[in-house]
Amino acid sequence: MHRFSLAIAGMCAVPAQAGEVFAGAYVHEVDTPFTLYTGESGADAELGYRFDPIEQLGAIGKPSPYVIASLNTGGGTSFAGVGLSWKIGKGPVYVRPGVGLVVHDGPSERIDPFTGRHTELGSRVLFEPEIAVGTQVTERVAIEVSWVHISQGRIFNAQQNPGIDMIGVRFNWRL
Repeated sequence: MHRFSLAIAGMCAVPAQAGEVFAGAYVHEVDTPFTLYTGESGADAELGYRFDPIEQLGAIGKPSPYVIASLNTGGGTSFAGVGLSWKIGKGPVYVRPGVGLVVHDGPSERIDPFTGRHTELGSRVLFEPEIAVGTQVTERVAIEVSWVHISQGRIFNAQQNPGIDMIGVRFNWRL
């Protein structure tokens, strides 16, 4: 039994690896075809950590897990969550798509006073697709222009899905 336990522990052990910290500034609630007006405004400060790629998931492109938090400076919706991202490109310019799940603190009910339309996000847990175009500045520093979207994808309410889009710049520091 002892050898079996050691074998399982050895298979589960992950070597210590350094990831990267990222931080950015975003315009909150950018008007795009993916969202409806929610009445929010302000800027978002984003902070996160991206782990090294998972080599064992080579069949799906070795994604990097990440944790993210975004604070809205105007008192609107802030969120935190987890996801996976892929860095595509070997040169100094690359594309980084990602997808995650976040929990937000937006109101559970919000009605536009002019139209009577519900503009709440429909669920406390939301999808968080994102895409960035970046450039490697040094071996340890990269800059990305990115779009981050949060919404429930009409899963929890087929009648409405306002969502929120954020567009901004983030800096990545490899540890």
